[in-house]
Amino acid sequence: MLFKVIAILVLLWLAGLATFVMLGGLIHLLLIMALFVFVVEFTTEKDA
Repeated sequence: MLFKVIAILVLLWLAGLATFVMLGGLIHLLLIMALFVFVVEFTTEKDA
């Protein structure tokens, strides 16, 4: 589930980076959110 969220955020970031140069700060926030979710996914323990 979280990997799908990460993939969507990264794809939105890439699409935004290619189209909306003026919204660079907001687009980079998407990347930061994706990286945060990625780090949380690997640092939290999963229930077996």
